[in-house]
Amino acid sequence: MTRRPYIVGNWKMHGTRAMLSEARAIDRAAQRHPKVEVAIAPPYTLIHPIHREAEQIAVGAQDCHEAEGGAHTGDISAAMVADAGATFVILGHSERRQGHGESDALVRAKAGAAFAAGLRVIMCCGETAATRESGEAVAFVRGQLAASLPPVGELPAEIAERLCVAYEPIWAIGTGTAATTGDIAEMHRAIRALLVELLGEEHGPEVRILYGGSVKPENAAAIFAVPEVGGALVGGASLTADSFMGIALAATEPFVS
Repeated sequence: MTRRPYIVGNWKMHGTRAMLSEARAIDRAAQRHPKVEVAIAPPYTLIHPIHREAEQIAVGAQDCHEAEGGAHTGDISAAMVADAGATFVILGHSERRQGHGESDALVRAKAGAAFAAGLRVIMCCGETAATRESGEAVAFVRGQLAASLPPVGELPAEIAERLCVAYEPIWAIGTGTAATTGDIAEMHRAIRALLVELLGEEHGPEVRILYGGSVKPENAAAIFAVPEVGGALVGGASLTADSFMGIALAATEPFVS
């Protein structure tokens, strides 16, 4: 089906109140380009301030805890981020999996909590350079994604609207070197096939698959031209309105995701 490209900025651990001006600039620019769905995931501390001012863009969280509440010092539940104004959450990012030791099982539990709180989920998956060099990249990513999603019976009925997959090859994140269009095409085909296997012909073809990993205004158009690429999860280039919206503008023509 034809859907708007989905361009999501992951601000990671960047941003104080001084960054609200960039969020406002992104929101104003997004209002001028309704053919693209634009969203940002700032640090927890900026979710509510940006949500309060944004008129066009969606605001999300970069993670959530799997529990509804309790003695979890320093953690934030899915219900809490939703209460702050978030409409989606990024889960399974490699920086959480590697830096915080998050397992597929933990990511799956977090996804279940996010869906229960009414949030949309951007589920990340991706391989290391060593895995790619071993020739096992496709098998690894398929296995990681399948193990990170809740069982089909526990997924919301409107799963195609609530779930988005982001393929982020770890070796391309923050390196300045994106995967080749051939690598992206191969992996996105494999992810699409898995989604159809898991969710069936009704929902599997409709879940958007994003690419992330050194996406820049200069390479965005070529990436968006790859079949099955439904948008981008953008890191460093999302921190300024000029570079982030340069990526969004590269996706202004409708395409099939």
